[in-house]
Amino acid sequence: MLWSLIKIVLFVVVVAALALGAGYLLESQGGVQVTVMGSEYTFGPLQSVIAIVVMVVAVWVLLKLISLGVAVLHALSGDETALSRYFDRNRERKGFDALSEGMMALASGEGRVAMAKAAKADRYLNKPDLTNLLTAQAAEMAGDQRKAEETYKKLVTNDATRFVGVRGILKQKLASGDTDTALQLAERAFAIKPKHEEVQDILLGLQAQRQDWSGARGTLSAKLKYGNLPRDVHKRRDAVLALSEAKDVLDEGVSIKNQEKAIEANNLSPDLIPAAVMAAQSYIEKGKPRSATRLLKKAWETTPHPDLASAFAAIEPNETPAQRIKRFVPLTRSNLQHAETRMLLAELHIANEDFPEARRALGDLVETDPTARSVTLMAAIERGEGAPDAVVRGWLARALTVSRGPQWICGNCQHIHADWAPTCENCEAFDTLAWKTPPLTEVAMPGGLQMLPLIVGTAEDQIPEDDMIDDAELLDADEEPPVVVAMDQEKRA
Repeated sequence: MLWSLIKIVLFVVVVAALALGAGYLLESQGGVQVTVMGSEYTFGPLQSVIAIVVMVVAVWVLLKLISLGVAVLHALSGDETALSRYFDRNRERKGFDALSEGMMALASGEGRVAMAKAAKADRYLNKPDLTNLLTAQAAEMAGDQRKAEETYKKLVTNDATRFVGVRGILKQKLASGDTDTALQLAERAFAIKPKHEEVQDILLGLQAQRQDWSGARGTLSAKLKYGNLPRDVHKRRDAVLALSEAKDVLDEGVSIKNQEKAIEANNLSPDLIPAAVMAAQSYIEKGKPRSATRLLKKAWETTPHPDLASAFAAIEPNETPAQRIKRFVPLTRSNLQHAETRMLLAELHIANEDFPEARRALGDLVETDPTARSVTLMAAIERGEGAPDAVVRGWLARALTVSRGPQWICGNCQHIHADWAPTCENCEAFDTLAWKTPPLTEVAMPGGLQMLPLIVGTAEDQIPEDDMIDDAELLDADEEPPVVVAMDQEKRA
């Protein structure tokens, strides 16, 4: 309504200006004299303006007639499309102008305007590959998903635009959460353009979500082949996929294949802790304890981890605590000052009831790098040396306030996981979990409180029930017992 009123006002203003100008010219004196072949023609001011306008129009008509004449001559000489090109030239100009305006509107974020310009361009041009692409993108910007999908389907029918159409529908299905259809579309897009990096990443992510580890390894190899992935990153991620294959085979109960996949994963990336643990388990199943020992020692030299220590303990499950301390020497002699090594030694000596040696092994760790696990170990040492119950409870109370220590944390969304997984359970990103300490503001899993049930259990007989801190409630029921708890249980048995 407002735009119509503005147009009416502009029209009135233009008419008024022309009338004012014509009146001014009529009142003006003088004119223009033209001599043609001895004859003089005198034009007044208004007549001069009209003559100029007529002359311009006449020149424009003459040029058009000349162009038409040229087209007719070409047609008479055998060019059957000369006349059609002549009459279509103006339509093409209007169509390309509308297309250009639509692209500018799309770049400016005006989805509705871009759709209107695309429709106008489609009326003048016979180029559906251009107009349909503009229409689909404009419809997406305007929020008209149905129109966008219909247009993308039109693009799929054309060989030249099939990839664009499939990719557009793929993006829509991903946005709507239809991952099953999205996976099929990603496979189709990958078949059309296997070098396309975005399609490779989408397909890899969807295959990882569906746990299609074999297909994901093929996609990963394509990324390496076409130069979209560094070789070292490919080696690491291929190891993650091989490890995932091994875990799947383990779930199915096919131990031979599991062993092969686990060992393959460890060979691809020796620093991948879960792969080293599973490969060690495979060697143990094969009756090769030396191979398992050598593998775990190599992994421990790279990154000390409690899962590696548990796997090392599983090589000889029936040994005494003293025998275990001796057998662990080749493992603990490397990275001796690492916090994980010091806590492991403390656990081993606690299990052997050598509490002074456990204190020496732990050293000043509770002061320089206190974690729930190291502080709880100190409580166990104090309890073993006969310290007052108040001292033990003090250490336990401190264990609730310090850092929980390293956890499996997603580098993409910072989500904390209880166990390693190839994809983040929160953001579904692939190969983003790392073993590191979260900020103190994060709510960490109680992975460092493994010693707490043992300590509270042995202290119950001497601490009044009303004065006890119910620390056991802080433990996760599914948490696996640490090496020291397992060894202490064996000793009691």
